[in-house]
Amino acid sequence: MGIGTKCVQDGYRPGNGEPRQIPIVQSTTFKYDTSQDMGKLFDLEASGYFYTRLQNPTNDHVAAKIASLEGGSAAMLTSSGQAANFYAVFNIASCGDHIVASSAIYGGTFNLFAVTMKRMGIEFTFVSPHATEEELEAAFRPNTKAVFGETVANPALVVLDIEKFANAAHKHGVPLIIDNTFATPVHCRPFEFGADIVTHSTTKYMDGHGAGVGGCIVDSGKFDWTEYPEKFAGLCEPDDSYHGVTYTERFGLEGAFITKATVQLMRDLGSIQSPQNAFLLNMGLESLHVRMKRHAENGLAVAKYLNSHEKISWVKYCGLEGDTDYELAQKYLPNGSCGVVSFGVKGGRKAAEDFMQKLKVAAIETHVADARTCCLHPASSTHRQMSDEELAAAGVSPDLVRFSCGLEDAEDLIADIEQALK
Repeated sequence: MGIGTKCVQDGYRPGNGEPRQIPIVQSTTFKYDTSQDMGKLFDLEASGYFYTRLQNPTNDHVAAKIASLEGGSAAMLTSSGQAANFYAVFNIASCGDHIVASSAIYGGTFNLFAVTMKRMGIEFTFVSPHATEEELEAAFRPNTKAVFGETVANPALVVLDIEKFANAAHKHGVPLIIDNTFATPVHCRPFEFGADIVTHSTTKYMDGHGAGVGGCIVDSGKFDWTEYPEKFAGLCEPDDSYHGVTYTERFGLEGAFITKATVQLMRDLGSIQSPQNAFLLNMGLESLHVRMKRHAENGLAVAKYLNSHEKISWVKYCGLEGDTDYELAQKYLPNGSCGVVSFGVKGGRKAAEDFMQKLKVAAIETHVADARTCCLHPASSTHRQMSDEELAAAGVSPDLVRFSCGLEDAEDLIADIEQALK
C-alpha cells in the first residue's frame, strides 16, 4: 500500500460487526479467569493486557500504524517526544556509557542529554550535523552506545546526512537513532537510509491539531544486537526482573528493543500515552499525508517571499534553491520537507520580538507543526537555557524566528508577515 492508504487504513482492521473507528479502551486494568493466566503475562510467556501502564489495545493499534508508516518492525507510544528520546537512548545506555549526537537538535532534547542524562552518568559528545567523516570518527569512544540526530533539526532546519551518520555508527557497532518529527514518514523514512531507531514527538505533525501530547519509538528490527553482546548486555543477557528472559532470544531482532523498552522502562518509569490521546493521534494520522503536502507548499511559498524581502537578513528552508542543505534535501526529502521556516529580522533580537507581536494570523506559541500557523523566538524561550556558544552550535542565532506555516492560504500568511514587517 502507498503511504496515504497506510495513514488511513493501517494499524486497525475491524472484523464483522466491530467498530469502524479504533475503540478507546479507557481502562487501567484487564480481567482474567485465573492467576495462572495472568502469571504467563508477567513472565512474558503469553501476549495480552494486564495493566495500561505497560500496554493498551488502543495504543497498540496506533503504534502499529506508525511502525507501518516508517517501515519498522515494532513501535511503542510514550507520553511525549521527550520521553520517546529518553527511552530510546536509555534502553541501550546506562551510567558510564557515551553517546554521539548532532549539535543541531531541539533545545529540550539538548538539555535532556547535556544536563539531565549527564547527571545519570551518560556522557554526550555533540558534533556538527555537517561534520566530516574524520570529525565523526574522532567523536567515538570505546563506550559509545549510539548516535543520535534529527532528520530536519528544530529550529535550525539543518538536514542530517543520514547515510553518513549511519555508516559511522555501524562502523563502530552502534545504532543510529533519528528523530523524524519534522519530516514525518510521509516525507522521509530514515530506515531506508540506514537508521536503526526512529523517534517522534507525535504532538507535532502526526497529531497536527494541538490536541494531545505524545511520542513514539519505532524499531527497524534490522540492527543485530547479538553481534555485540557485551555492548548491549541488556538485550542479549538474561533479565533477572523477568526470570531470566533474554530479549533477543525470546523476541528476535524484530521485537527485542521495543519489548525491553515496554516491559522494563515503561514498567518502571511509566511515561505512558493515554488511550484518549492515542485515539486523537490516530485521527491526525488519517490525514497526515494530505496535510504534510500543504504544510510543505506553504513553507516554500513563505520562504521564497522572505528570501527577497529587504527587512529579512537571512532565511533557512532546505527546500529553497540556494539553501546550504538544498542538495541533501533533494536526496532525503524529494517531495518536500515541512512547514517550518527559520529566518532573521534585520535589527536582531529586539526587532524579531517586535515583529512577532505585530502578527495577526500567526500566534506566538511554544507549539510548532500545527494546522494553525504559529511562531516562536527560540533564544528567549525553548533554547533559553543554552549559552551563546551552545546556541551557535545548535544553529540558533539571537534573531532567529521559527515560523510554522499551518494549513491556511499561503497568500494570507504572506500578507500577515508583510503587515507585521511594515
